[in-house]
Amino acid sequence: MNAVDHIADLAAFVSASPSSYHAAAEVARRLSEAGFSEQQETETWQGSSSGYVVRDGAIIAWRLPSAVDAPVGFRLVGAHTDSPGFKLKPQPSSYAFGFSQAAMEVYGGPLLNSWLDREFGLAGRLVLRDGQTRLVSTPAWLRIPQLAPHLDRSVNETLRLDRQAHLKPIYAMGAGDLLAALASNAEVPADAIDGFDLFAAVTEAPALIGVGREFLASARLDNLSSVHAGLVGLLATEASDQVQVLACFDHEEIGSDSRSGAAGPFLEDVLRRIATSLGWGADAQAVAIAKSFMISADAGHSVHPNYPGLHDPDHQPILNSGPLLKVNANQRYTTEGPGTARWLSVCRAAGVPTQAFVSNNAVPCGSTIGPLSATRLGIESVDVGVPLLSMHSARELCGVEDAAWLASALQTFYQRG
Repeated sequence: MNAVDHIADLAAFVSASPSSYHAAAEVARRLSEAGFSEQQETETWQGSSSGYVVRDGAIIAWRLPSAVDAPVGFRLVGAHTDSPGFKLKPQPSSYAFGFSQAAMEVYGGPLLNSWLDREFGLAGRLVLRDGQTRLVSTPAWLRIPQLAPHLDRSVNETLRLDRQAHLKPIYAMGAGDLLAALASNAEVPADAIDGFDLFAAVTEAPALIGVGREFLASARLDNLSSVHAGLVGLLATEASDQVQVLACFDHEEIGSDSRSGAAGPFLEDVLRRIATSLGWGADAQAVAIAKSFMISADAGHSVHPNYPGLHDPDHQPILNSGPLLKVNANQRYTTEGPGTARWLSVCRAAGVPTQAFVSNNAVPCGSTIGPLSATRLGIESVDVGVPLLSMHSARELCGVEDAAWLASALQTFYQRG
């Protein structure tokens, strides 16, 4: 898939994935179309050369080797399906001065001001009284209107947003019932909804911008760019000599401490069940883990041309110059010498350029799922990802070439290791 086709497919993937639950469902849909069989955690898994399992907003897929005579390793790509933003509170509606407003809780670390004066909908899941779960995604119902400068003359110098008071979006005039509107959108009775997990979702479509259309502006590039690249890479390969695994976790933006997050047992559970299906006992499973390698794929930072001093002067990656190799001495990223060599070997084989990212010593960096998975399983790992501008904004920016290069590198990793 060339860069133009890849970026169009990434845009379609992002549009189909307004929440982590939708992202997992879209990955599952594409896997099913490619012949992967869905397995249920509550059932004994049937023998299949390729399969997947969904746990809430997370999904793990695998393809077995064409022949297995002895324990082989797992070639894993890890990413996450969630993005920072806002989550709807249990009592979702409030009324003030003639306006109906939605009660939202900040999810993760969004760039708050980027959500002002932007139309967005709600997306996620409804849990019905009969036990069914229904995915929903609304049109642009909501907006957080910013205070006009006439009412705050210092706003351009001292914008401060109170998370409780200033971030309640309006959605109607009069005392509107948001839950009833959601029920109508989902075509279910309002009294049938017993629970929900709903998030703010930017409804503006992804767009190619720039004189040469070299940038993709879109919501949720952190980290659907990596989920998509891993999926494309997996589907573009055939069975190799190791077990190929794509692990897409939820809740990375809030620490990963959940049953569907990277700090939970999901990946360990799935790898154990795969190994058991191959007839491997405990010792053979330990051998397989020792032979394994994981690429933790999560978006990173491009140098910002308006704020170059916040970046390390000797490591200044930019858009459309290759995916990042992310390094941190304090193990915020898992990259070390052997992992670096493995990543560089993969990139050379794929014909993909790569750039090193190290944070400025005075500007601490974030972390990824890599350290969590490596700590829990003991699997050697490396951290990579496409560079972004405006990370954690409601609408982020990536390079067209970088997204395609990451997918190409991950395809090569799956095929040859």
